Amino acid sequence: MAGSSTPAVAGGKPPLFATEKPKRMVAYRLYAGTIFAGILLIWVYRATHIPPREGNSLGWRASLGLLVADVLFGLYWVLTLSVRWNPIRRTTFKDRLSECYGEDQLPGVDIFVCTADPALEPPMLVISTVLSVMAYDYPQEKLNIYLSDDAGSSVTFYALYEASEFAKHWIPFCKNYKVEPRSPAAYFAEVATPHDACSPQESLRMKELYKDLTDRVNSVVHSGKIPEVPESNRRGFSEWNETISSEDHPSIVQILIDRNERKAVDVDGNVLPTLVYMAREKRPQKGVRYGCPLEDVITGLKIQCRGWRSVYYNPVRKGFLGMAPTSLGQILIQHKRWSEGFLQISLSNYSPFLLGHGKIKLGLQMGYSVCGFWALNSFPTFYYAIIPSLCFLDGVSVFPEITSPWIVPFGYVAVAAYSCSLAESLQYGDTAVEWWNAQRMWFFRRTTSYLLAAIDTIGGMLGVSESGFDLTVKVNDSQALERHKKGKMEFGPISGMFVILSTIVLFNLVCMVAGLGRVLWFEGAEGLGPLFLQAVLCVAIVAINAPVYEALFFRKDSGSLPSFVTLISLCFVSSLCLQAI
Repeated sequence: MAGSSTPAVAGGKPPLFATEKPKRMVAYRLYAGTIFAGILLIWVYRATHIPPREGNSLGWRASLGLLVADVLFGLYWVLTLSVRWNPIRRTTFKDRLSECYGEDQLPGVDIFVCTADPALEPPMLVISTVLSVMAYDYPQEKLNIYLSDDAGSSVTFYALYEASEFAKHWIPFCKNYKVEPRSPAAYFAEVATPHDACSPQESLRMKELYKDLTDRVNSVVHSGKIPEVPESNRRGFSEWNETISSEDHPSIVQILIDRNERKAVDVDGNVLPTLVYMAREKRPQKGVRYGCPLEDVITGLKIQCRGWRSVYYNPVRKGFLGMAPTSLGQILIQHKRWSEGFLQISLSNYSPFLLGHGKIKLGLQMGYSVCGFWALNSFPTFYYAIIPSLCFLDGVSVFPEITSPWIVPFGYVAVAAYSCSLAESLQYGDTAVEWWNAQRMWFFRRTTSYLLAAIDTIGGMLGVSESGFDLTVKVNDSQALERHKKGKMEFGPISGMFVILSTIVLFNLVCMVAGLGRVLWFEGAEGLGPLFLQAVLCVAIVAINAPVYEALFFRKDSGSLPSFVTLISLCFVSSLCLQAI
């Protein structure tokens, strides 16, 4: 490390954390400076090499569009510098916490677990998360756990009620035998034999208790009927009646475990953490406070503007694990929701540059905007995925010739940027294959979900469309999960985004084959000189989309793309090719 610092601690106590600056920051900044110089040269080339409009209408229009696209790419790259310009790594010494401070000196901790739909986010998955945080290795009287249920579901409330009873057994089991992981779902899925410190009988007893809990909750999920509960706990369920729905319900707050009550103890007699169920009020189009689905981002930004300073910490052992979607369709839906919400924030009064002006540093404002302008970055990406290939098919050059000195900034920026990206991935433990797959997903998102998010956001501002909130499914099909583990891309439920993606990849395949064939047949290899970079771009797009071609033409399983997606895409491809003719 180039340097490190530790905060001074009163009373001579050792520090709880240290901050370190990585090496080679000077080298990175020199590299960034050369990239920026290359970008400026690309802008100069684009501005000075626009062909005359007469007799070359396609080339003139394409060059103007590429000028705009390259300017947008360059400006977005400047934004990304904010998260790399001055990085800091943090190391914590959690073992010193108990050495330096007594339990009475530790702060209280509030933990929120959020859910929004019991059908898409199974209640057993949710309460396993709740049980894992209830069992934290932290003074129980200082833990407050809140389950925020946006659907206001009685099924989720019932599941949490059952979890509150199971916690009386699970928490002491975790404490006594130092169980890891502390999510019962994860623990019993991993452990084939009892923990070393736990007797087989005790492990089997706990596993049976968890199985009974799972059976009861899943039975309610499937039937939708809440069984009878003891009289002492019945009052909480009176909040629900036949008029309540997931989109129309009052605010509900129920304390299931109140640590101040005498009975709020586990089977060993130790106090339990406070456990609260809460659902905010929702009424029809009035369920969103800021007029944007990503309310947590705005809330975090407002807290930052009030003086809070957060830190980035990425421990070797992950602090939180989530269930990510495994099908491409669900991934694209998720990113459409995120990118649409981010763009709505960036174009509203809650923009980091407006709300944060004079309150947070410019670098942090830019950092927020890296995500904020995901969606707008889809336009230059989509343009680059179509227009250079269309011009290649028609024999129109929109890049410098291979012998021109102007090819240097284009080649340097591309090679240097992707080389740095690969080096970063390898440094943080990814393989080259994983990096390549990340580039593939980058292309998929920018040409589909980000594009539709930008269109929907602009349509909403013009009053011609409304934003929605599409949840991603947290239930995985067993066959789909098996294909995912084998490295096969799962496309999932049919989506209009697949038509966009299939059209782009089929169009580039046609352009690559027909364009190369036309040049080599009529002009020979030397004819590729003015079209070299377009040929490379076209081939790269075809290569990165190999799983899409496989799903369109070769796969027969349920994770592939249906034939009608191919037919619709071919109709669009034919229309685009006619433009070149």
